[in-house]
Amino acid sequence: MSAKRIGILTGGGDVPGLNSVIKSVVYRGSEIGCEVVGIRRGWEGLTHVDFNDPASKARYILPLTRENTRTIDRTGGTYLHSSRTNPTKMKKLPPVLADQKFQSKQSTKNGETTTVYDVTPAVLKNIETLGLDYIVAIGGDDTLSYAAELDRQGMKVIAVPKTMDNDVRNTEYCIGFSTAVSRAMDAIERQRTTVGSHERIGIFRVFGRDAGYTALYTAFVTSLRCCIPEYKVNLQRLIEILVQDKRNNPSNYSLVILSEGAEWEGYTVKRYGEADAFGHQKKMSVAEDLSNEIQRAAGEETVVSDLTYELRSGSPDFVDRMVAITFAGMAMDAVQEGKSGLMTAISGGCYALVPIPDPKLGPRKVDVETMYNTERYRPTYNHKLGLPIFLIRD
Repeated sequence: MSAKRIGILTGGGDVPGLNSVIKSVVYRGSEIGCEVVGIRRGWEGLTHVDFNDPASKARYILPLTRENTRTIDRTGGTYLHSSRTNPTKMKKLPPVLADQKFQSKQSTKNGETTTVYDVTPAVLKNIETLGLDYIVAIGGDDTLSYAAELDRQGMKVIAVPKTMDNDVRNTEYCIGFSTAVSRAMDAIERQRTTVGSHERIGIFRVFGRDAGYTALYTAFVTSLRCCIPEYKVNLQRLIEILVQDKRNNPSNYSLVILSEGAEWEGYTVKRYGEADAFGHQKKMSVAEDLSNEIQRAAGEETVVSDLTYELRSGSPDFVDRMVAITFAGMAMDAVQEGKSGLMTAISGGCYALVPIPDPKLGPRKVDVETMYNTERYRPTYNHKLGLPIFLIRD
């Protein structure tokens, strides 16, 4: 094995289980003679670091040992911190790169012209300065899209998928998904008492910008209605179903789960704020808009609960700890065997190494035809024989 020095980073939103990956990579590295270097704040660590400034180096580069990672897997979040930095589309050069020349592109939207810079040459130079033989990149679609770019540039990269949305292509499971669904299930079951006590319609919003897996699977295990980005429901029909559910319930309440990107016919989720480095704006709450529509159309009072950040906080559950540790072991196996350009994954219900997804394909979406009942606005429960544990068809 030629690899001696491995860089590891986490990008995008945090999820429970990241620290289990970090610790397991460090411990395995110590066993096979590899030094592991933590790159703090995701790809920002490789775009903003100034090696001539001790404070900058301390902010972005953290040598990892068994001693400083011994207890990190007991909590959620990421020990290495995170950011949403895209080195191929930087709107503003960091101070350390301000005097350098990089390829740039301009785009005009709503009369405003924006320039973005591709600082990949600086990233590659910083990787060389750090003496890294490999990078283990832990992230979702956005973070892994740049991992794929580094692979094309000749850097040895192993990717580890994480996102509570569970929408990374080429894998049936991403770290953080099980904890998110478990936490959503617990929160909804607790809030039944309040919604029922006041005899209202409860509306729960969960993450899921482009894919509805979190809402769909939470609805699956709580026997609730749900709305997902992949299918625009009929608003009148949805309200009728929720009102009928409420009347048929002896406690006189009903519940529905909405992905943040869910929409109904004739409605588009509103966005606000500046787009992040990957072009994503924050979405205003579709749950609040649905609440207004229900009150206007049916005269029913509602309880709106935004569960989004609640689901990514705290320590991981059993599944996310197990998958995280296993993915870390697989990544280090790949390093030891000299493999690169691969992502740890679950395919057909089995652990596998697969190509890093092509970012041009976008996130993996729910198969509406087999997984979502478009008449009843709920998960499909039948015809699961022979499917892998997470019910994802190839």
